[in-house]
Amino acid sequence: MRVLKYRKTAKTRLHARHALNSKRAKLHLSKGDTVRVMRGDDKGKEGKVLRVFLKTGRVLVEGVNIVKMHRKARTAEEQSGIREAPASVHASNLMLLDPKSGEPTRTKSRYDTDTERAERRRSKERVSVKQGEPIPRVR
Repeated sequence: MRVLKYRKTAKTRLHARHALNSKRAKLHLSKGDTVRVMRGDDKGKEGKVLRVFLKTGRVLVEGVNIVKMHRKARTAEEQSGIREAPASVHASNLMLLDPKSGEPTRTKSRYDTDTERAERRRSKERVSVKQGEPIPRVR
């Protein structure tokens, strides 16, 4: 039987791997936002954000990046076939649409100036760079 050798990197390697897995990407998009695809095969298409994957920095958009999935019948009554479903797109290829003008815009954040909210806690809001108007987050 082979003797196990002491490895200096054994402890640090495991901790580093788990630390990387727990990191989350900060995205400019959230669920319910309307976005436009800026790059890729679906360039120019618009859709609603269905889901945000924070660990990978990807976003699932309605009607964008449609892929075909082959599904095998699991029971005797079920039928096999090919179904279409949206696949995720990297968030860097999407731009948020301004709700008032309908144009794609970058966003910046500022603290809400409303006094009632400010008393409770300072709340951040997204602001359109082009219009200067706040863009509400859909909850």
